[in-house]
Amino acid sequence: MGKRIFYYLLTNILVLLTIGIIFSLIGRGWYIENGQLYLMDLLIFSAVVGFTGSIISLLISRWMAKKMLGVQVIKENGPMSEQERKLVETVHQLCRNAGLMHMPEVGIYHSAEVNAFATGPTKKRSLVAVSSGLLQEMDDDAIEGVLAHEIAHIANGDMVTMTLLQGIVNTFVVFLARIAAFAVSRVVKEELAPIVHFLAIILFQIVFSILGSLVVFAYSRHREFHADRGGADIAGKDKMRHALESLKHYANRIRDEETALSTLKINGKRKSSIFSTHPDLDERIRRLM
Repeated sequence: MGKRIFYYLLTNILVLLTIGIIFSLIGRGWYIENGQLYLMDLLIFSAVVGFTGSIISLLISRWMAKKMLGVQVIKENGPMSEQERKLVETVHQLCRNAGLMHMPEVGIYHSAEVNAFATGPTKKRSLVAVSSGLLQEMDDDAIEGVLAHEIAHIANGDMVTMTLLQGIVNTFVVFLARIAAFAVSRVVKEELAPIVHFLAIILFQIVFSILGSLVVFAYSRHREFHADRGGADIAGKDKMRHALESLKHYANRIRDEETALSTLKINGKRKSSIFSTHPDLDERIRRLM
């Protein structure tokens, strides 16, 4: 479940940095004229850059997840194994329980980890995918609880909310990075100012992006509690709790060195921190009950 946040943030930072560099090359005169920095013009410029990157990240989120994780989407009109058929039927039933009018795509990605995610730009164009490891390790009730949690994210419109939040964070990242870069460029020789300003923008934008991501991570942890409650409403509290307990059991067997992204996964071994996308499983179970 943590993967969707990681790919969203990674894509957003890369897109934001690319757009920021392009706009910096062609748009410096929009907010700097005769050595003066015009803050209102800069704020408008920052909002355009910030929300453009965030919206692009949202629009390509489903495609990016499929490509980066190798998700195999189950074709409902094609041949399916019994396991695939059961997975699709479970997702559809849970979506009906959640009141969703449009069924998401359902997919499987091959990985030994016990994980799942939901993504997509809208409720109509969403994707729910589970790892092959999850299907092998979990029983039917636990799988249903995990799927209900992911469907709750879709029903809550979490990806759109994340986009709005990320757009606001991006706006301030671009805004503050250029103010800081302008200040730095003022203390160097005039002939060096343009190149120093440009390089400082890149440096400060990366730094502020990392700091801004802490806000996004904090919201991510908050919405996991909300999705747990939504999953309990959709599939039942017992199944949701069983799913979390199962994930906790698997977490005790995972090795941190298996991947550099272990802190971002729901079944990571490390305790929750400001750099975590998910709260501690014990705390999630406690709040659920």
